[in-house]
Amino acid sequence: MSMITELFGRSPVRPMQRHMAAAVSCAREMAPLIEAMSEGDLDKIAICRTQIDDLEHKADELKHDIRGHLPKRLFMAMERRDMLEILDYQDSIADRVQDMAELAAMRGMILPEAMRDSVRELARTVVITCEMAETVVNELDELVETGFRGREVERVEAMIRELGAFETEADRAGEVALQALFSIEKELGVDTFFWYQWLGWAEEVANLAEKVGNRLLLLIAN
Repeated sequence: MSMITELFGRSPVRPMQRHMAAAVSCAREMAPLIEAMSEGDLDKIAICRTQIDDLEHKADELKHDIRGHLPKRLFMAMERRDMLEILDYQDSIADRVQDMAELAAMRGMILPEAMRDSVRELARTVVITCEMAETVVNELDELVETGFRGREVERVEAMIRELGAFETEADRAGEVALQALFSIEKELGVDTFFWYQWLGWAEEVANLAEKVGNRLLLLIAN
C-alpha cells in the first residue's frame, strides 16, 4: 500500500472506510430519532435532526475530499469508476437518513403507538445491515493487498452473503411496519402518505448498504 501511495498518490481505501463509518453513524441516529418521535417531543426531534445534519455534512466533506484526490488510474484491482460507485452508495445512506430526519422535523411527525414496536424493529435491522456493510468495506484494504485472491476473498464473500441476509430481515421488518401503518390508515388520514414515504426511506437505507456489498462482490468476481 505504501508503494502505491508513493507512485500514484494516497490510497483511497482508508478514506473510503472513514466515509462509510460516517454514513453508518448517521444510520445509528435513527434510534434516538424514533424515540423522540415516540415521545412526541418536537424539541428532541429537532435536536436529532441537527445531529444527523452534522454527521451527513461530515460524510459530504469526506466524499468531496475522496473525489478530489482520487487518481484517474489506480494501481490496484479496482477502477476509479468502481470506487466512485461504492462511494455514491455509501453517501446515499447518509442522505436518506437526513431525508428522514428532515421530514420528521418539518411535519412534526409523532409515531403512533400502534407502529412503535414495528418501527423500532425496522430501525434495528436497518442499522445492523449498515454495520455489516461497514465491516465488509473495512476488509477492502486486505482485499487489495491480496490482489482480490485467496482465502480473504472467500471470507469477504461469506460476509456479503450475511449482509444480504440482514437486508432481507430489514425488508421483512419493513413489511410489518407497513402493515401496522395500514391498520391505522383511517385514523392518520393524509399523514399515511408521509409515513409511507418515511418507512420506504428506512428500507432504502438497508438496500443501499446491501448495494455497497454487492458492488464489492462484482469486483471480486472480475
